[in-house]
Amino acid sequence: MMIFEPLQVSADALNYTWILVVSFLIFFMHAGFAMLEAGQVRSKNVANQLTKNLLTWSVGVTVFFAIGSGIASLAGGGGWAAATGATGAGWIDWLYGAVFAMTAATIVSGAVAGRAKLRAYVAYTFLLAAVIYPVVIGFTWSAAETGLVELITGTPFTDFAGGMIVHGMGGVAGLTAAAILGPRMGRYNDDGSANVIPGHSMTFAVLGTLILAFGWYGFNVGTSAIMGDGGFLAEQLGRVAMTTTISMAMGAIGAAAVALYRTGKVDTLYVANGLLAGLVGITAIPHTTSWGGAFVVGLLAGAQLPIVFGFIEKRLQIDDVCAVFPVHGTAGILGTLLYPFVAAPGVVDSVVNAFIAQVVGVFMIGGWTITATAIIWYALTLIGEARVTPQHEQEGLDVSEHGVETYPEFGGGEGVVADGGAVDYSEVTDDD
Repeated sequence: MMIFEPLQVSADALNYTWILVVSFLIFFMHAGFAMLEAGQVRSKNVANQLTKNLLTWSVGVTVFFAIGSGIASLAGGGGWAAATGATGAGWIDWLYGAVFAMTAATIVSGAVAGRAKLRAYVAYTFLLAAVIYPVVIGFTWSAAETGLVELITGTPFTDFAGGMIVHGMGGVAGLTAAAILGPRMGRYNDDGSANVIPGHSMTFAVLGTLILAFGWYGFNVGTSAIMGDGGFLAEQLGRVAMTTTISMAMGAIGAAAVALYRTGKVDTLYVANGLLAGLVGITAIPHTTSWGGAFVVGLLAGAQLPIVFGFIEKRLQIDDVCAVFPVHGTAGILGTLLYPFVAAPGVVDSVVNAFIAQVVGVFMIGGWTITATAIIWYALTLIGEARVTPQHEQEGLDVSEHGVETYPEFGGGEGVVADGGAVDYSEVTDDD
């Protein structure tokens, strides 16, 4: 016994150090979300989008610490056990859970860009971190004994790193909020045709994409512990790293191919978002998927992106600014449902039972998310706190919500500053 105790201590030390490093990587994904979303909005809304990303993290982690972690434990059947009562390694576990929670939360900001009031978005973030997301992980990851899906179907729900629990949930929440808010001014004509409102910086959007892809290795590969009961988990770590990379690459290829087929052009933003869709698609199942399955998942996740986005834009007429539903929603759902069909040999005992469990899990998470999100945004709409005024939307949320301009030198000659004053740039010389 004395011989094995130091080995266990060493394994725990390695695993918790790994978890911390992974948590820092996932936290850095917020830089990617900030750049991706800032690049896809108009220049007059950039500061607003950046502020939302900053407050998502700041409000969300504190709420998840004090309330959300307790709700997750309660919903999982373990009683109230908020992170406020934890110590040492328990706080590491809380941080690891918090970075996943904040990823789900920040996805929504891209869908409601350009017209949601900051206070409405912050209120929704508070409730998502406190209740909506914790309930989801309560009947999946945080379940004290058996997950709710397994209780219903007899087969466990498989979601390794949050393909549906984090990304699918965030994409569904974003689409629901965007539908309730309505489209941006000028997005649709009287005859129902859609107008393109281009983002202000393709460079920022692509930079954000690559930062997110870098952080995703923490998201997927990081979910594997370094040491398990059988020692170093080389097989699982290697498989997750491989499938994540292959699916990412095929997502970009799939989106590029469909865009080229439909328009004769390779749309850069579709390629970038297709890369992310490939990552989302594999996130639920990177530990079980064969290398051939990774090609299939990534290709399908990327290929569906232009198709689903076009359907939402033109048929449903929902203004999903940053394409969060096709990138995170449908890609997450697709990958989760593909689990039994792309798994490596010997992983799945019954394809039918596994598929039924995945379908039930997707419907439970999606149904809860739609219901809770709709209630909150409808309530905010009823009290007039969901959407900015037409005048504020027209002049931009940077000025109306924050009193700043992200690019004052390129404005109309006046830069609004936070104290309500103004600077006349027409009188500034090069010597200044």
